[in-house]
Amino acid sequence: MTETTHSAGAAAARDLDVRELGGARVLVLGAGVSGPGAVRILDALGAEPVVADSRPEAIARLREALPDGVACEGVDLDRAAELLAVGDGRSSVGLVVTSPGWRPDSPLLVAAVESGVPVWGDVELAWRADAAELFGPRRTWLAVTGTNGKTTTTSMLEAICLEAGMAARACGNIGLPVTDVLLAEPRVEVLAAELSSFQLHWAPSCRPDVGVVLNVAEDHLDWHGSMEAYAAAKAQVLTGRVAVAGADDEIAARLLADAPAATRIGVRLGAPAAGECGVVDGVLTARIGGGDDDDEVALLPAADVRPAGPAGVLDALAASAVAMSVGARAEHVAAALRSFTVGAHRAEPVGVVDGVTYIDDSKATNPHAARTSLLAGGPMVWIAGGLLKGADVEPLVAEVADVLRGVVLIGRDRGRIAGALARHAPTVPVVELASGDDDDAAGPDEPQQTMDRAVAEAARMATGGDTVLLAPAAASMDMFTDYGHRGRSFVLAVGRVAGR
Repeated sequence: MTETTHSAGAAAARDLDVRELGGARVLVLGAGVSGPGAVRILDALGAEPVVADSRPEAIARLREALPDGVACEGVDLDRAAELLAVGDGRSSVGLVVTSPGWRPDSPLLVAAVESGVPVWGDVELAWRADAAELFGPRRTWLAVTGTNGKTTTTSMLEAICLEAGMAARACGNIGLPVTDVLLAEPRVEVLAAELSSFQLHWAPSCRPDVGVVLNVAEDHLDWHGSMEAYAAAKAQVLTGRVAVAGADDEIAARLLADAPAATRIGVRLGAPAAGECGVVDGVLTARIGGGDDDDEVALLPAADVRPAGPAGVLDALAASAVAMSVGARAEHVAAALRSFTVGAHRAEPVGVVDGVTYIDDSKATNPHAARTSLLAGGPMVWIAGGLLKGADVEPLVAEVADVLRGVVLIGRDRGRIAGALARHAPTVPVVELASGDDDDAAGPDEPQQTMDRAVAEAARMATGGDTVLLAPAAASMDMFTDYGHRGRSFVLAVGRVAGR
């Protein structure tokens, strides 16, 4: 993949006025999570959506999810390629709306760009429709991105905005597609949008009112092609009125310094400078009032924040900075965060067996995310592995070697983690488990069976006072449907160890 390919895809997003979609044939690539929302909004705009997917059952599920009266044509990918072929000087398709997971070098997307057909993601489609006020007055967009902590921060942000009386809704990568928000009743005025680097790449026109980059570490390099391209995608959220970023993170801090936003706010674990949020004597504190001195405003004690620990505190500071930039006050922040509870599979304790604590951090889908849980304290038996997505696991293994009691490795890229352990933690016991990705004949029960074996091996290595931690540092799709499926499999396996 080259930077040229990425640039071509981004340039193609700017060539069409969303108000011209009435009557246009629009090719929607992918019938998964973002597909139904894209079809609904295209139908509302008067376009003719055609959904392309290699799985007939996925198209059938999409049709079942559509409201009565909303129809779409379904085609396989070969037929989609035919639709993109240029005839009589133009393609029969006026726009491609791609699922965010489709890489810019995918043949269909390359063909679209070469044919002069614009390529948008569902976030770009929603942004343009909202900016044109096709579904009422323009909403307020609050965007959250980063390598780790996006979902927690977005959930906190929604909670603070709701406490402040705003008609807010968490959306984007967190669950509800942004396209659905524009059609939601009652009307949503404030979008608390978790946006992945994929979504941001396919939304080059998006300029959120307030955006935050929590942190940037190696992830999805196989998709973006380079660390520079990955960071550039994240920086897209910092192009609006207010930019917020993790000041303790080297790359995020650099993106903030370069951001074109009129107001830039850093969040840090130490004492905040003027125009920042941080921690003073154990209390989350904001200095973003806009006055000459930016007087300190106490929000709440760090000890009251859940999830506990530095990562949870930084997420809370980021959510607070974003919400306060659109009118939330200190009392709203304190009330919302005191009642906030962490979502499933995010460093979630799931049981204690024979003095050993079992923690489900299946959401740790990259090394940066796994680091926080591994360094939370005490000896760890680590269950790791999956798809590393081009990330380098060596620095993580070198940093956490001293806390490891043992390691159990699963998933396709387990050999790379095993190699890093051999170099940086040669005395730590390591068990590698073959799994369904190694055997085309593996049955549907194979993921659970592998997780059962992994937890049993981890329990054998652990002693009283240890923690058995599922923090894979990798994506789940080689074995599981998603990180939630992986986490639920871990919880079931822990129950079996406990004799339940």
